[in-house]
Amino acid sequence: METSNKQRSTFWTILVAVFFGNFMAALSTTTINVALPVFMDDFDASLNTVQWMLSGFIMATGIIAPIIGFMGDKWSYKRLYVFALAGFTIFSALCSFAWSIESLIAFRILQGLFSGMIMPTTMTIIYQTISKEKQAVAISYWSISAMLAPALGPSIGGWLTELFGWKSLFLMNIPIGIVAVIVALRYIPSYKLSRSSKLDWIGFGAVLIGTTSLLVAFSEAHSWGWAGWRTLGLVSFGLIMLALFVIRTLHISNPLLNLRVLTIPRFTYGLIINCAVTISLYAATLLVPIYMQNIKGASSFTTGLVMFPGTLVMVLVSLVVGQLYTKIGPARLIFTGLILMGVATWALTHVGMTSSVLFLTVWLVIRYAGIGFCNMPVTNATMSAVPRESSGHASAVMNWVRQGTAALSISLFSSILSSQTLAHLKSGEVSPNVALSLSIQDVFLIGTIIIIVTMPLTLLLRKGKAEETEAALVN
Repeated sequence: METSNKQRSTFWTILVAVFFGNFMAALSTTTINVALPVFMDDFDASLNTVQWMLSGFIMATGIIAPIIGFMGDKWSYKRLYVFALAGFTIFSALCSFAWSIESLIAFRILQGLFSGMIMPTTMTIIYQTISKEKQAVAISYWSISAMLAPALGPSIGGWLTELFGWKSLFLMNIPIGIVAVIVALRYIPSYKLSRSSKLDWIGFGAVLIGTTSLLVAFSEAHSWGWAGWRTLGLVSFGLIMLALFVIRTLHISNPLLNLRVLTIPRFTYGLIINCAVTISLYAATLLVPIYMQNIKGASSFTTGLVMFPGTLVMVLVSLVVGQLYTKIGPARLIFTGLILMGVATWALTHVGMTSSVLFLTVWLVIRYAGIGFCNMPVTNATMSAVPRESSGHASAVMNWVRQGTAALSISLFSSILSSQTLAHLKSGEVSPNVALSLSIQDVFLIGTIIIIVTMPLTLLLRKGKAEETEAALVN
């Protein structure tokens, strides 16, 4: 391992450097959601066109994930992080100067590529530069930046758009990005754990085409229909390309993405739980704004305020969990979190036309507390099962799968919401709002089932001697 400037780097300076960039990238995933009507008016564009600012961004973060392990090994994760921060800042500036909706979507997608590099890179830096006994606390702060920013996004975005216009949503990233680059250059140690290897162009092409096909299909399935020929065609083609990628990965010595980390049981179990938490998180971010704005008639800013207490509790719980992790281990914390999430999600299956905002807020607080109990322990339990040298690839695998899960959950829940609303309208004499309310209950019920099914996996997160041996042999 090659290192330098280590004397200037401490636990807290590394965390600050990581927090800055991670928060900025995560914040941009949701700040523009509330400004979609503004973009439609300013550029005279349809909703289907403007929505590509969201789906294109999400797809870009998922597309870049498989190559992050290779880039980090070749350049070092510090250089990759600085490169990602600089690119994100530059394209944020270009977004503010967009002259048409097409140029804005293009710049937004490129912004998403650099954003997709930041989260797995910062996670890897934590596991490669911070001592093992402090990693649980470090990842709890990392989780706060990853969870707090998207939750605050709608409120911040609504406030900035109302006062300064939509360009401020991108311009705010410029000073933050510049400071993040300076702090990263100064305080993240220069190091390199792996020797450089040649890029597997065939594997890269296969995973790029396969991932893009699946993410496009997931993003457009609600408008094309899940049984439509375009959706089924893209899903089938994407799965074939990913199967070719997996086969090639397992038969070459220096794969683009080291999928052998999936042979570590605790990593795989943790990844499944992580996906369940992701699905649950995105279900709320989709359903709560629809309920508040379409049924309660609230503004986007008010909707953000309703979600804020839960966000605050999630942050506080994450801080406490970071201290408890080393004392009681991940399994109990995750199981507690899943119980809270399950109970709260079940309670939200009863949210209806006459439900009070207080009812929604209280159960969201409990639900976000559950996410706070789960997020750091499941991330640390999953990543700590992997050898230090493979942590970059493990982080890339985790974020690749998680972004795909996020895109799938948003599309799937949107499709279910639409189909169930039509079904309720046809089944009896109910108003559109009542039908929508019943459909929201249906989706929350599905979320409850997913959480219940995931609970037994927490019992498998205990690490044994056999797994330690297996982890040591991954490389």
